[in-house]
Amino acid sequence: MSTGAVARPTSAELDARDPLAAYRSRFVGADDPAVAAYLDGNSLGRPVAGVAERLTAFVEGAWGDRLIRSWDEAWMDEPTRVGDRLGRVVLGAAPGQVVVGDSTSVLLYKLLRAAAAARPDRREVVVDRDNFPTDRYLLEGVAAECGLTIRWVEADPDGGVTVDDLAPALGGGTAFVLLSHVAFRSGHVADGPALTRLVHDAGALVVWDLSHSAGSVEVALDAWGADLAVGCTYKYLNGGPGSPAFAYVRADLLPDLKQPLWGWMGHADPFAMGPAYEPAPGIRRLLTGTPPVLAMQPLQAMLDLLEEAGMPAVRVKAMALTEHAVALADERLAAYDVRLASPRDPAERGAHVMLEHPAFREVTARLWQQGVVPDFRPPAGLRIGLSPLSTSFAEVERGIDAVAAALAELG
Repeated sequence: MSTGAVARPTSAELDARDPLAAYRSRFVGADDPAVAAYLDGNSLGRPVAGVAERLTAFVEGAWGDRLIRSWDEAWMDEPTRVGDRLGRVVLGAAPGQVVVGDSTSVLLYKLLRAAAAARPDRREVVVDRDNFPTDRYLLEGVAAECGLTIRWVEADPDGGVTVDDLAPALGGGTAFVLLSHVAFRSGHVADGPALTRLVHDAGALVVWDLSHSAGSVEVALDAWGADLAVGCTYKYLNGGPGSPAFAYVRADLLPDLKQPLWGWMGHADPFAMGPAYEPAPGIRRLLTGTPPVLAMQPLQAMLDLLEEAGMPAVRVKAMALTEHAVALADERLAAYDVRLASPRDPAERGAHVMLEHPAFREVTARLWQQGVVPDFRPPAGLRIGLSPLSTSFAEVERGIDAVAAALAELG
C-alpha cells in the first residue's frame, strides 16, 4: 500500500464535483473564448444572464407604461424593499435595517458622521493603515471636520486586523472604529463577532465595510451585534459598474441616528414640502436624494441566484476556489519566486488571493491582451478574484498557467 501523499483532484474533477457548477452558464460571457480566465470578479462581477431583458421590461413597463405613477406604485419603497431582501439573503439582517442607494463613499461618509455624532464626548477614531484608501481618506476628512484624532492600527499586511492588533488602540476616548470584513489586499477575513465585542467593551461603535465580502462570504450582522455597515454591489453582487451601495444600521440605533446629508427622500413626509427637515422614523432617514431605481435592477437578478444557491454553499465554493488557486501557485509559480501575500488557511480568506512578484505589473498588462484578466495592485500584487457562482476551477488553472508562461517569457 502506498504511503505517499494523496494526489490533489484535477480542475476537471473539481468542476465535475461542484454542486454550483451549473450556475456558471447563468452569467453573460462565461463561456466566451475571447476571455480565457476572468479573475477579477472581486472588482466587477459578470452580468447575470437575463439582465438585458429585465432592463428592457423595466423601460417598457414600469417606466415607459406606468411613467410617474410607478413612484407611488413601487419605486418609493424600492430602496428599503431591496435592502430588506439583501439583508435577508446576504447580510444576516432583519427587515428595516438595510437601505440601497448612493455610492459606497457617500453612504460611508453618512455613517462615519453619524457614528461621530452618536459619541459626542469621545474624540478618537480608529482605523488600520492598510484599509481601503477611500475608507481611510473619508475617515481623515471626517476627523478634520469634527476635530477628531485618528488612532492607526498596524496589522500584518499579509493578514488583517485581529483582536490583539485592535485592543491597544481602544480606550475611553474611542468614538468608533472603521474595519473591513475582508481585507482588500490580502483577502483576510476579520473575526466579525470578536472584533465587534471588543469595540463594544470599550463603549464605542463599529462601522463595517463589507465591500469585499457581501455575496462571497457569510455575514451575520445581527448576530454579531454590529452597529453600522456599508458595502458596494458591483463586486460579488454583480450589480454592474456604478451600481448603488447599501447601508445597514442596527434597529435600536435608528431613532437617534443623525446623518449629515438631509434631503427630501429622507424626510418623514417627502411630499409635504415643509419648511423644516424632519427625519423619517426608520432606515429611510439615511436617504437623501432620488434613489437610483433603474440601477437597482441588475442587483436583484444576482440576489435571485444567491438566494437559490444559498450563502453557505457559496462560501464553501469560494474557499475551494482559493484553495485551488494557492495550490496551483505553489506548484507552478514557486520557481519564479512568487510569494503568497494572503492567509494560507482557506477559512481565513475571502474569495480572492494576493500573489506578489516584482514583474506583476508587466505580467498583468500581457495577460489582459491574452484574455486572462486578473487585477494588479501596487507595488507588486496580482490579485486573483474568484466569484463563486461564475468561476470554474478550470478557469483558475488557465489563469495560473498564463501567469507562469508570462513570467517565463520575461525571464
